[in-house]
Amino acid sequence: MSTFLSQIANGLVLGSLIALIALGYTMVYGIITLINFAHGEIFMVGAYGGLATLTYILPTAIATTWYFALPIALVAGALVAMLIAVAMERFAYRPLRNAPRLAPLITALGVSVALQEAMRVFYPGATAALPFPNLFVEGAVVIPIGDGVVIRYVGILLVVMSLVLAFGLERFIERTRLGRAMRATSQDRDVARLMGIDPDRVIVLTFAIGGALAGVAGVLYGSYLNNINIDMGFQNGIFAFTAAVLGGIGNIRGAVVGGLMIGLVKALAGQYMPGGTAYDYVWIFVVLIAVLVFRPQGFFGESERVRA
Repeated sequence: MSTFLSQIANGLVLGSLIALIALGYTMVYGIITLINFAHGEIFMVGAYGGLATLTYILPTAIATTWYFALPIALVAGALVAMLIAVAMERFAYRPLRNAPRLAPLITALGVSVALQEAMRVFYPGATAALPFPNLFVEGAVVIPIGDGVVIRYVGILLVVMSLVLAFGLERFIERTRLGRAMRATSQDRDVARLMGIDPDRVIVLTFAIGGALAGVAGVLYGSYLNNINIDMGFQNGIFAFTAAVLGGIGNIRGAVVGGLMIGLVKALAGQYMPGGTAYDYVWIFVVLIAVLVFRPQGFFGESERVRA
């Protein structure tokens, strides 16, 4: 039982991280129907932005004091990721907005590779994994079941922040004027323009919010695992895209549920299914295929009505 509960806890932590990244995927797709495969690299760049701030900008006394270092690193990672995401939209995607869908998709793959190689070349030591400090209180909660279920405080922080940010984003989209503009743009961009909404501004805002969330996720990921590398964006980006599809791409709540589900499947399949951790990716996509066979729009997606 203690092993099972430990894997549940690990799955929730991983799923919360994936959910934060998946929010960016699902928002961009909901607004401009673009699958931004470079979003995983935005997550990676945010982690390096937070690490650079801790290493090269903050004094040692502040960088080693968690209640100063944590908020500063989160803001720095979010800001760096947001700026890269906005620049990506402006210079890579906006010129292709009216092009066939294949063009921006290939461009996204190119931007993904470009960001990886730029980080490899320009960030000191990025050719190998770099250590990342724990930015939260050391220690863990121990649940006295069996041999004990250990849940690190930084893991609890990751889960709580993920749920709070996802809830805040959903409230923002439902209750604010900018949120209504985003929903109007996602439904019909031309009609939204006629109603006085600037679609370009809304799209930039979407990329900025998605990038900021990915940057926060990158810093929390580094703090939880205590290392980062330039390949982490690709792997976690694939998980996040799968989570967005599983939950219903374009749906905020679906992205969170899909992320949590993938985290749990990965953790439990690695422990209990044949092949162990060597085949946990396989079980994730088995679940995805099974869900899409019976509900192609995902858990929270809506069926598209095709008019004759």
